[in-house]
Amino acid sequence: MKTPLSSILLVLLASFIGSFGAVLLKAGAARLHGAWQSLVFNYRLGAGVAFFLLSSYFFVLGVREGELSVLYPMVSLGYVWTLLWSRVFFGEAFTRGKFLGLGMILSGIVLLYAGNR
Repeated sequence: MKTPLSSILLVLLASFIGSFGAVLLKAGAARLHGAWQSLVFNYRLGAGVAFFLLSSYFFVLGVREGELSVLYPMVSLGYVWTLLWSRVFFGEAFTRGKFLGLGMILSGIVLLYAGNR
């Protein structure tokens, strides 16, 4: 069974959307003050959860037609996006270790895709 390009694109979209969910959860967590009201009325936390749910929807659509052994590791691309968004939104530094991890993730994805062809 070959994994169709449409499945790969859906899983890539899911990882992209999920990375925004992580950013929103961090932004919402910074506004928690211990009272339950800060959790209930925290739109950033709610948006983060919504983005993760939307991400899960696209992931399910993607794995429906493709090989899970090829598609599931592609979810790790969310870490790549999150690394970029962490720099953009929170000013977090890029380090040598982060670039090494990024290279390993991207190399693994390329090898999985090549093995699928």
